Amino acid sequence: MSKVKTSFFCQNCGTQYAKWQGQCNACKEWNTIAEEIIQKQEKVAWKSEPTPSSKAPRPLKITEIDSAQEVRMDTTDGELNRVLGGGIVPGSLTLLGGEPGIGKSTLLLQISLKLPYKTLYVSGEESQKQIKMRAERITPNSDNCYILTETKTQNIFKQIEAMQPEIVIIDSIQTLHTDYIESTAGSISQIRETTAELIKFAKETGTPVILIGHITKDGNIAGPKILEHMVDTVLQFEGDRNHIYRILRSLKNRFGSTSELGIYEMLGSGLREVSNPSEILISHKDEELSGTAIATTLEGMRPLMIEIQALVSTAVYGTPQRSTTGYNAKRLNMILAVLEKRAGFRLGAKDVFLNVTGGISVDDPAIDLAVVAAILSSNEDIPVTKGFCFAGEVGLSGEIRPVNRVDQRIQEAEKLGFDTIFVSKYNKIALKNTGIKIELVAKIEDVASILFG
Repeated sequence: MSKVKTSFFCQNCGTQYAKWQGQCNACKEWNTIAEEIIQKQEKVAWKSEPTPSSKAPRPLKITEIDSAQEVRMDTTDGELNRVLGGGIVPGSLTLLGGEPGIGKSTLLLQISLKLPYKTLYVSGEESQKQIKMRAERITPNSDNCYILTETKTQNIFKQIEAMQPEIVIIDSIQTLHTDYIESTAGSISQIRETTAELIKFAKETGTPVILIGHITKDGNIAGPKILEHMVDTVLQFEGDRNHIYRILRSLKNRFGSTSELGIYEMLGSGLREVSNPSEILISHKDEELSGTAIATTLEGMRPLMIEIQALVSTAVYGTPQRSTTGYNAKRLNMILAVLEKRAGFRLGAKDVFLNVTGGISVDDPAIDLAVVAAILSSNEDIPVTKGFCFAGEVGLSGEIRPVNRVDQRIQEAEKLGFDTIFVSKYNKIALKNTGIKIELVAKIEDVASILFG
């Protein structure tokens, strides 16, 4: 009998050590290092049938490689298709992470019920009756969806061989375990080994596999970091359980862009695709209020209109507060310094609170001009004229810098019924005969004089 081999792994980040120590050198967490058995049996989990004519691969010239576009599998979900880059690629492995209760299982169960492909939904967290109850609430029954409650990979592969599914969904990777590793389910060794078995199965059979992964308190996907390197696509499902909107982002995608965004609305009957997110990100109010401005931003290829809210008030304490939600706090401090130094607005002794509505976070510098407009509007207590929107980056000298793809931003603003859009005078605009007025501005002072006289 072979000697049992053990090693020490950090349960937070997955770093391996030869011996135990109190603090992990990688993630700096204390008391997270535990001993795990890593001795494997001499067996192979997934074994494809060898063909007599199979040959070892040989190197090819790059000109000899077939560059035909891989046919993708349509998920029947427009938002998921956009984030994946057009659909599911055969043989790919996709990892979906997110907060507990955010709707990961609901999203994948809803998609598996609508897919025109033979789908195997493997759950290690819920019973078949629980899944059936949720499925009846979401959508009518489907003849293509099969439910399996199992956690051992060897049994899962036996069922896969028997029914030959076209798509496999695993909920979740932290519940799986294999007989070839003698450690508990959810440990670093088990996650790495079970994922490797699923990758081997996906690549050899061309069957796409979608995994659900748990996340840590920091928001990172639990388990070793190598898990994210092993899979082809990493998706993040974000949102606040107290709000009805959910955002699907791509953190890694070998088959498409990582800048696309999918938005869903959580309802009692499941998740609804939001095809025009600008309407939900802009609040509809009867009276004009100071401290709000509309910005045009881009997420991937999709232009969005978002509402920026600001509140400027006299500081109660000696040090003024600077608080942001959905916007970079350091960038807010920079903009306030520019307003103080270049434009002469006395904001140094005032509290400034900034919020991007809808619960989303935006890194696009093109919303700087809307931030400036919202802050000045709250400071002067004069509302920004209804129908105005903004697309411009603010420089350290107070100039309004041009932004990329300004034509798309203008078209989106016009489509949603805005009257005027403020952009940098240095932008090259190719649009002709637009129905929206394009206000060209060079400095912050120009914007302030137009908005507040």
